[in-house]
Parts: sequence; C-alpha cells; structure tokens
Amino acid sequence: MTDADRPLPTPALSALARACGVSVDYTAWNGDRVPCSPAAIRAALESMGVDARDDDTCERSLADLEDLPWRRMVPPITVVIQGQSVQVPVHVPHGEPVAASLILESGEAREVAQLDVYTPPRRIDHRDVGRATVQIPGDLPLGWHRLHAGTTGKRARGWVVVTPERISVPDQIRRARPWGLAAQLYSVRSERSWGIGDFADLGDLCALAAIREGADFMLINPLHASEPVPPMEPSPYLPTSRRFLNPLYIRIEDIPEVAYVPSQQRAVIEWESERPRRANTEVDLLDRDASWRAKAPALEKVFEAPRSAARQARFEAFCLREGAALEEFATWCAISEAHKGLPWPDEFSNPRSPSIEAWREENSERVLFYAWLQWVADEQLARAQADAVEAGMSIGIMTDLAVGVHPHGADSWSLGRVLATGMNVGAPPDMYNQHGQNWSQPPWQPRALEAAAYLPFRDVVRAAVRHAGALRVDHILGLFRQWWIPDGHGPDDGVYIQFDHDAMIGILALEAHRAGTIVIGEDLGTLEPWVSDYLNHRGLLGTVVALFEKQSDGSPTPPERYRADALVSVTVHDLPPTAAFLAGEHIEVRRQLGLLAGDAGAEKAESDRQRDSLVAYLRERDWMIEDWNEDDLVAGVHTLAMHSPALLTAVSLADAVGERRSQNHPGTHTEYPNWQVPLADSNGQAVLLDDLFNHPRLQRLLEAVRGARR
Repeated sequence: MTDADRPLPTPALSALARACGVSVDYTAWNGDRVPCSPAAIRAALESMGVDARDDDTCERSLADLEDLPWRRMVPPITVVIQGQSVQVPVHVPHGEPVAASLILESGEAREVAQLDVYTPPRRIDHRDVGRATVQIPGDLPLGWHRLHAGTTGKRARGWVVVTPERISVPDQIRRARPWGLAAQLYSVRSERSWGIGDFADLGDLCALAAIREGADFMLINPLHASEPVPPMEPSPYLPTSRRFLNPLYIRIEDIPEVAYVPSQQRAVIEWESERPRRANTEVDLLDRDASWRAKAPALEKVFEAPRSAARQARFEAFCLREGAALEEFATWCAISEAHKGLPWPDEFSNPRSPSIEAWREENSERVLFYAWLQWVADEQLARAQADAVEAGMSIGIMTDLAVGVHPHGADSWSLGRVLATGMNVGAPPDMYNQHGQNWSQPPWQPRALEAAAYLPFRDVVRAAVRHAGALRVDHILGLFRQWWIPDGHGPDDGVYIQFDHDAMIGILALEAHRAGTIVIGEDLGTLEPWVSDYLNHRGLLGTVVALFEKQSDGSPTPPERYRADALVSVTVHDLPPTAAFLAGEHIEVRRQLGLLAGDAGAEKAESDRQRDSLVAYLRERDWMIEDWNEDDLVAGVHTLAMHSPALLTAVSLADAVGERRSQNHPGTHTEYPNWQVPLADSNGQAVLLDDLFNHPRLQRLLEAVRGARR
C-alpha cells in the first residue's frame, strides 16, 4: 500500500491521538507530508493504556484524559529551570482544607504559599473535586525536592526538580576547541587483551593519544551491559541494560584480588588467557562469546579470593549506592545464566514477586557474583578516566548513551512498567535507509514515565555520566519524539510519539551538570530546525558530519559556516570509513544487502559526482595536492573539518589507520556482521594498540589534523 492509498484516521481518533502526543501524519525526509495509518495510531494509543477501539471509545478516552490531572492530588513531577517560580495545582475534595510544604534534597523544610486563585470544581466519579494552587518559589537550589500536600485524612507527594538553564562548557574548552579520537573500544586490542578491547586498553589508548598526539578526548561506543552468557548480542546499541556496564571489558589481571588467588589457580587463569590472546592479531570477526567463555571462569576464581577489609567495605558501599536496581540486575543475570536461553517460569515475569525473592535467597552467592562484576567494572572504568585526565586530556572519555535496550533484557524485565508493549523504536524511510529502520527496542512509555517521575530515566543518565568527561546521546531526538513501529508493521508504517522534552532535557542537564560532563546530542536526521537551537540554548552541543554538509547545489558547505556549538567529525559509526565511502564501495554493499530502493548505477554515479565536487573544493582551498591519492583525500577532508568553528572535532581511528570495513550497516541484523570488525589497516593487517601510534598512516593523518589547528 502506498502512502497515498492509506485510509485516514477519523476525527475522533485524530483528536485523541493529538491529545496523547501521537502523530496523525509527519513530514518525510524529502519534504512530503505522509499520513499515518489508523492501525498504527490505534496500536500506539493502546500501548499507552488508552482505549481507541472505535470512535465512541476514543471520545470516552479523551474525556478521561482531561479528568486525569484532577484524579491526582499533586502532579508526580514538576520540572523547572533554576530561578523560575511556578504554580502547582493541588486537588482535594471540594471544600476541604489544603496544607503543602517542600522538603529540599538537603533535608531543609520550606513552606509554600497557597495562592488566591479560584478554579471551579470538577465532577469526578460522582464527587466534586476542588483545585488549590500553590506557588513553588524561584530561589530553590538545583536538585530533586519533594512537594508534600495533604488534606483531611489524605496525603500525597510529588517531585519538584530544579534544573540548570544550560550546561556550562568550561572556558578552557571554548578557548582551545579540543580535538580527539573516535573508536569502537571492543575493536582496539593490545597484546594483553583477551581477544577484545577492554577497560585497561581504554586507559592506555587515552594516555597514548594525549601524550603522543595531544588529543583531549576519546569518543567510544556505549559500554552498557550485555547478556551474562553466550550468545552475546554484538551491538553495543542493543544492550540488556543501560544502567550497568558490560563485564566483558574487565581486565582480569588488574583486579587487586588476583594477587591473592592461589598460585595453581593463577596458572589456570594465565592458561585460559592464551587462546583469546592469540586472536588479537587476527582480522577475522571478533568472537565475544569465546572471550567471555575464557574470562568468566577466571573471574569466578578471583571473586572467591579474599578481599581486604577496606576492599570489602568499598564493595558493600557500591552495593548500597546502587540499591534495588543492582539487586534486580544481578538477579536477572543469575536467572538468565541458570536457564541458559530456555524460557523462564511464568512466576518470574515480575521482578518484585515472592517467587523472585525466594529464588534470590536460594542463589544469593551467584547474585552477589554478578553484583561484584559491576563493582569491578565500575572501578576499572573510573581508573581509565583517571588515566586519561592524568595524561593531560582536558575531557577524557566521551562515552555514548544508546537509544534503548534489548526487548528481552534486564531493563525490559525490571522497567517493564514504564516501557511501551508491542512497540519498537526505529526511524521512517530516509535517503540512506530507504525502507526505514526497526531497531527492535521497546520505547519509554511517556505517560507511565511521567507517572514514575522520570526516575528510571534519571538513573540511566546518572550511570552514563558517572565516569565520563563528555557524553554523546545517540539519537537525542528521541527525547523530543520517537518513531514507534507496532509489532507486525513495517518500519514505514509507524507513528511519531511526542515526549516532554523540557522535562527530559532538564533532567539530563541537571545530572550532567552535577557530574561536570559535557553533553553532545546526535541531532542528525529529519528534525525541525528549532530542535538544534533548543539544545544549544540548554548548553548541549549538536553533531555535524562533514560528509553530509552540502549546499543547495550539492557542493560542500564551507566549514566556516558549520555550527559552533557542536561536535564535528568527517564520518560516524553508521557510515563506512571515509576512504571506502568516497570510493562509493558502500553502494554495492547496500545493494547486496537489499537496502537500496533505487538504481545502484545511478547512485554510484551520483556518489562519484559528489566526490569530484569535494575534490575540486579541497583543491580550491589548497587543502590537497593536485596529484592526490586516497590518503591525501582523507587528510584533506579532515583538514576541512578542522577549519570549522566547532568546539569539538573527532577523528575516526578507523580513518586514521585506513580501515575500509564498516562497523555497522543500519537496517541489517544477520545480513551483515555489525559491530564485530576488529581494527585493521588498509593492507588488511590487524593494528594493535601497542603499535597504533607508530602507524605511518595514522601519523600522516594526525599531522594534517595538527597542522590545520596551528
């Protein structure tokens, strides 16, 4: 069915959809206005707990939606900007008295004034409900405060979250406009790696980049937790949890308790490391499962080693800080391990059920092991960031926050009450993915998330900024709106769902401000221009990809016209390395993968035309010699990017060594080995961290980068 043939939603369905923030049509990447199908609209509303079966139920649901605020004594959350005074409604039986106060995060109590504002009562469930209005003062400090309200025989609480108007980028960052490297950590191995890059490699990579090349940050893939047992999902953007780390990145030899493992068992650990280490010099696909099968028994031996009193106290403090979230995550890991891919009993579907509590008690040691893994991973990531800063990086680790989580993972199990069922996050068709994308991730359910006071979202952000000098938020448009694809629908048959971006960006800004973390929003794709302006107003940097910056005639945009409050790079992880992209190699790959809707020959001709235009521009600016080769072209494009006014500029490590293979082809799953490609050079030779900064191609590219900044 074409877009023009789709039936249109009825007026009743349209009115309910708009009231719930569900789109009835949208503007496509080419500017066309595309209607959303009534089936997709109804499915989205049902997943939000809104009955939309027919026009009568739509009208009743719309009336219930209007009554909802009156059913709550206070809103579950009120998000304000520091210095802003707001009015908050308090609903009580009509004629009853109201008392309200604030308890600040510090524990200080504040009275709040009740305003003389009359609002007529509303009839709710055969009773009259009145509305009092209280004033939240504008002098509250940043933080999470509680509004307490009460009347005769009833009390309620809601959060008042005071957020900064903008995240401040340090003055020295604005003056220096630093550059850094971008890498997929798992692909960067050293002689000591167990077949895959790890936290120790990350610390060494940062230190070498800072000391040898003067880099100020290292942008890496998300480090979120994966499955506890093979087979492991290779995509770092489809984690089992965004609140915890992937223990696959642990460097076993750096755990202090290794020294106290009995000598015979230490010998076994060394023996277990030999096979994955032999894979470090191979250029075949990475084998996460093999690395974990070697690491897991070694980690178990270290876990059993005695910890000093101080180390044990630190572990217990970590468990106390992470609280119930860690307990539930570790329980999920232990149950997943015990069932080894088989279905769980029905009574295990609720993470807070008596059955789960009983299972946790019976398997407490295994649950504790998975909590210990998180403590070790947290310590090692903190050490990597400390190594980066001590080596001279002004920012250090720039980590990445994935859009969502695996539909059958720990967060989906634990946070199911605030996730939309029967829905998948994705993207509608665009010029690069002409069939659309389905990322197979359950989205936040905006109504449920608000009812939970955005606390699950806050916890995700806190985990992301804890040991990061900067945070890249993948597809930050998802904090404004998300493309929902109902189960059984194609990626092109979905709807956009609106979120309260003021609340979500405000909470992100608050947690980043407290951690001293710079935030970069990946604001690429189809969006209204005001979104990037809003992000910059709140102190979040945007994203610019030099290969995409074109003028109306298709020629390269002069870098002087790039946005200043942004992170600029030549390419990103969803594109091939620059050399392969400019050669048009990705077009044939996309054709073979069935990702092209048009003619491959025509696309290759257009790709060649755009490359020739780029070459002419680089020659005109004297950023590339006349008798150029591929290395000169890659260096020239990076020189172009370095002449932008952007605050931050990233150089892909794959570009630096001449890698041609893509890390990811969006829109594919099993068709292409996404996220499994180790770092190799243009000769097809594996590049280890130990030799990385002596690589001649890297030296040549980074010399061009430094020259452009002088």
